[in-house]
Amino acid sequence: MNDANGYAAVVLRSMWRRASGRFPLMVIGLWVLVSVVSLFWTPRPLMQTDGYHTWQAPSAEHWLGTDGTGADVFSWLMAGSRTNLIIVILTVLVAAALGLLFVAAMVSRHTVLAGASVVVVDALISIPTVLIALVLAVPLGASVAVIVIACGFGYGLNLARVARPQALLVARSAYVESAMADGASGAYVLFRHIVPNILPVMLVQLSLSAGTAVLAESGLTYLGVGVPSGTPSWGHSLATTVRFISVYPLTVLWPGLVVTVVVVALNLFGDALRDAIDPVTNPALRQGTGVSGKEDGHGR
Repeated sequence: MNDANGYAAVVLRSMWRRASGRFPLMVIGLWVLVSVVSLFWTPRPLMQTDGYHTWQAPSAEHWLGTDGTGADVFSWLMAGSRTNLIIVILTVLVAAALGLLFVAAMVSRHTVLAGASVVVVDALISIPTVLIALVLAVPLGASVAVIVIACGFGYGLNLARVARPQALLVARSAYVESAMADGASGAYVLFRHIVPNILPVMLVQLSLSAGTAVLAESGLTYLGVGVPSGTPSWGHSLATTVRFISVYPLTVLWPGLVVTVVVVALNLFGDALRDAIDPVTNPALRQGTGVSGKEDGHGR
């Protein structure tokens, strides 16, 4: 446990010392903090509306103004942060699980299974996420589950397709052949040898998936198959105000700005984390763990 804590501390310090890592850490930390705070407090009750003060500009009473119903924009963005955070976390977990499942099938020693998996992934990856969401919306209706399943499935396929070459190289390596000859199971080989080698690729791909999930939530909610009406989310704030962008641009600017900043931070987070956990590019990690630059534990 102490080794794990020390490893995490070294990684976080390395990310913080780099401008490309400090920015996403600050944004994601603030996002999580606002999500937690919104569970207990928002400047105004979400359901409190004032028909006499609609489309107000930012003021001391309403920090980011009001929307067309007179609701406080800042309060809805605060509450929406936790909805988007839940969507991102669930989407990444689903994408990671499905991606690893497809990777395991695509590098399987069963030739028929491996070949069929490649064909299936190549065929399914061409289906747009929006189409999957529309199909799921028929039985499920507009819900967070539609976003998570549609995005997680599509991003899991992308992850498998991108990670397959490196995973296949590891699966056919001499030390994996030796492990299999000694009776190692497929699951052991996957998590002990393949996953550590494809982890940098996975981190970057999953961080991109997290950012894309935020954008997908906005788009699917606008189409009416995402977050249901009455549930706060950044996409909901955009969808209810975008029609009046030429008349009340500030009301659309705030949720759009939040989405943009968070997506950029999530995209940078994967790159920064990949560099921070790589002993070759992070000397502090080598000093802290005793790992040399020429690591052979994973065949590199």
